[in-house]
Amino acid sequence: MKSQEVLAQFDNEARFRSFQSRMMTRLISLLAVGLALFHLITSYTGPLVTLQHRILHTGIVMVLVFLLYPGRKKSPKNKATFLDYLFTILSIVTIIYIFIDYSNIVTRVGLPNVYDTIIGLLFVLLVIEGGRRIVGNGLTILSVVFLLYAYFGPYLPTIIGHRGYSISDIVNFMYLTTEGILGTAIGVSATYIFLFILFGSFLDKTGMGQLFNDSALAIAGQSAGGPAKVSVISSGFLGSINGSAIANVVTTGSFTIPLMKRTGYSANFSGAVEAAASVGGQILPPVMGATAFIMAETLGMEYSMIALAAIIPGLLYYLGILIIVHLRAKRRGLQGMTKENLPKMSEVFKERGHLIIPLIILVYMLFGGFTPIYAAFFAILSTVVIAAFRRSTRLHFKGIIEALEYGTRSALSVAMACAMVGIIVGVATLTGFGLKMTNAILLLGNGSLFLTLFFTMLASIILGMGLPSIPTYIITSSMAAPALLQYGIEPFVSHMFVFYFGILANLTPPVALAAFAGAGIAGGEPNKTGFISLKLASAGIVVPYIFVYSPELLLQQGTPLEIGWAVITAVIGVISLGVTMEGYLFQQVNIFMRLLTLSAALTLIVPGIMTDIAGLAFLAVFLIVHWRNIKKVNSKKGEEILNPDC
Repeated sequence: MKSQEVLAQFDNEARFRSFQSRMMTRLISLLAVGLALFHLITSYTGPLVTLQHRILHTGIVMVLVFLLYPGRKKSPKNKATFLDYLFTILSIVTIIYIFIDYSNIVTRVGLPNVYDTIIGLLFVLLVIEGGRRIVGNGLTILSVVFLLYAYFGPYLPTIIGHRGYSISDIVNFMYLTTEGILGTAIGVSATYIFLFILFGSFLDKTGMGQLFNDSALAIAGQSAGGPAKVSVISSGFLGSINGSAIANVVTTGSFTIPLMKRTGYSANFSGAVEAAASVGGQILPPVMGATAFIMAETLGMEYSMIALAAIIPGLLYYLGILIIVHLRAKRRGLQGMTKENLPKMSEVFKERGHLIIPLIILVYMLFGGFTPIYAAFFAILSTVVIAAFRRSTRLHFKGIIEALEYGTRSALSVAMACAMVGIIVGVATLTGFGLKMTNAILLLGNGSLFLTLFFTMLASIILGMGLPSIPTYIITSSMAAPALLQYGIEPFVSHMFVFYFGILANLTPPVALAAFAGAGIAGGEPNKTGFISLKLASAGIVVPYIFVYSPELLLQQGTPLEIGWAVITAVIGVISLGVTMEGYLFQQVNIFMRLLTLSAALTLIVPGIMTDIAGLAFLAVFLIVHWRNIKKVNSKKGEEILNPDC
């Protein structure tokens, strides 16, 4: 029960109504299942005309949001109000209008009539209200600010001002073109994202989460501080498929956080481990929380290239967390779980191992040249078939219907977030705001790549605060990434850089939603948990700088030997950073020695023979001095044992 309360506190998506009326419950199920089937069918047969496909997706999502999510805290939680029904009907009107008048809309593009303006304005307001209910106030306020910016441009200071646009121009751009609300973001939501969330729903229904947890327990449960390592591994597995870091924290955290606390980890540290690990799933292939597909669409790259490039940085992120978790356990003498309380890997895979096959099919098809939409369709189909091999995982008709409904419900917040991001990106495109932000970052950077990276990092963290991973990527890639292109950095590298820091905003107080959710389950203090989770994710702060200076880590260039050397130095750097953060390696490390390991970590970031030699030299000095200190301490302990009276 506590996990559900925490989820409802930090995730608007969990605050849905439970209708008393059986008719309304069935209506919601019918709409949700119908939308899921629509996407499944069109993934095989091909989508409708672009504008019609996107408006149908967005409109039905809004209908479900207005029926399921109360407009105010005091609104009834078991029935819809008059306003909810009114907004529902108006949402349907916005769909019908484009379907009925589509040919005329296309011919008069850019020259809206009065009806276009009225329905368009209605659509924009409905998107904002629907987004407020399920996504929250942060993105809603940002969307409204951008709309006001589009209108009041002539009255603003020259540095950010523009010629201004009429209400008719703005709503036409947002509603009747594929540049605004019905732009790329909602287009990807209506294709890739929906299907992969649906795929995750089917996997969850078959018990994939249990497979991840049990596998992690079998792998790491017995080692020092085992439950924390179990949290890192299982959250990484689940987070790659699950598009919500907060939901991941609650799902795996309700199991792993109590285990960590019983082992001896503090409440704040336990919550932070789960938060850092859950957020990292968004940057880990194969699915990357569905962001990889938007990145592929935006950059015009093959998905397989993006997933392949993200593997090494993603693994380095998790290595950083595991190093700190392990050193904390050794430092405090925390033991793992007893063998008797752990599942055997052979038994785990005997019971649920076949559930890995749909993931293998998905990855094979994605890397085999099939479109992500087609791959997702067959992955969902194969999940139903393969799950039927064992009674414990089999999906009967009721289970399939529940998976379809749950998948649609899980996609609602992402779809509304994408619609609202369409407003922000649309206004930035219309007014040239993105260029102004790029110029501001370049001005602050003052010709220095490092300073430009630093200010781009800050901009990405600020823009990503309180947002899900997908809108975070879209906003940061539109407004922060272009500044890096001026230094000749490849677009993909720039996009990965801003995406990493946009994701880390979930761990950055004062708006660290994933960390706050972890603190809620652990009974810790939110801000302390947030700062500890940032410490655990320190590799995630360093790694983006590494792959900007060493694109070999993203497999973007270099020979196999150069890539291998870049990986080795990066691994050494991440381990050194872990020692710096925890202040322990076989024994306590003092502040001066930690400066040596920090110097080693930082110099190993920058590619080049001289910096690599310097980094390895710093590390060698640390190891020699530290080893001598360990020998002195051990020798002193030996003397005390031999001469207890001393």
